[in-house]
Amino acid sequence: MDLQALKVFQSVAEMGSISRAARELNYAQSNITTKIQLLETHLQTQLFYRHNRGITLTSKGKTLLAYAEKIFHLIEETNKVLKDDDQTPNGPLYIGSMETTAAVRLPSLLSKYHHEYPDVDLTLKTGPTEQNIQGILQYELDGAFVAGPIDHPELIQRTVIEEELVLITDTAHPALSSIKDIQNRTLLVFRSGCSYRAKLEQWLHQEGVIPNKIMEFGTLEAILGCVSAGLGISLLPLSVIEKHVYYGEIKYHSIPGPYAIVQTVFVYRKDTLMTTAFIRFMDMFTEVNNLSGPTITV
Repeated sequence: MDLQALKVFQSVAEMGSISRAARELNYAQSNITTKIQLLETHLQTQLFYRHNRGITLTSKGKTLLAYAEKIFHLIEETNKVLKDDDQTPNGPLYIGSMETTAAVRLPSLLSKYHHEYPDVDLTLKTGPTEQNIQGILQYELDGAFVAGPIDHPELIQRTVIEEELVLITDTAHPALSSIKDIQNRTLLVFRSGCSYRAKLEQWLHQEGVIPNKIMEFGTLEAILGCVSAGLGISLLPLSVIEKHVYYGEIKYHSIPGPYAIVQTVFVYRKDTLMTTAFIRFMDMFTEVNNLSGPTITV
């Protein structure tokens, strides 16, 4: 099979357009069309439906796309194996993380890792737990820090730390005696897929509480700023908001035990290539107190 034609097919399938794929690959559209036709002839099957709105994968096309992703992953993995040096870690390393973990737990780890292994091209991608897990399953991430526990047949998890979750409000907000006290408040949350949001929504549902409104945010800083301004409330790890409480920007409220504790775990695929760079990274974050983060007395 022509790997170049397969790469063209993958680009067209992912972009849903021959013209967009041509611009991305810097090919003429006619060359793209020819490559696809040659691939269909070689495989003796139709890969795309052509229609007025563009193109759509056939069932055979969807199957080929799944195999194409595996094939190119194996090629990349082969390159890593051949280039990997047991003594000097190098090459790319893609790590995912929740926004909160990246903000509080990872800066010192990433700094130390970069200092000790400067030849590793480390990329950190932040997002909600669900997004990170999908990134690992699709071979886009080597591993990720997510909220656990995670039960998936293709993944391995290693517990990193346990976090205490708390409700946060502006400083003028009165003490909360029960979850029903937030009945008429606006919830400030990360987008769907965030484990903290899921835990808060589950708690509210079980207590029969319907929030006045839910507002989604993309960054931790935006949530903290809007909570401080009195826009609404949120549920976050205590370690993330300690310094903001210390400086009088927000106020936190403890919550019942079943909802108060969440694990942060590091997950990766069972078939992940254990490069020297990846092994050194996992060794580093499992050192004693490595991800303990700063502690502020409040």
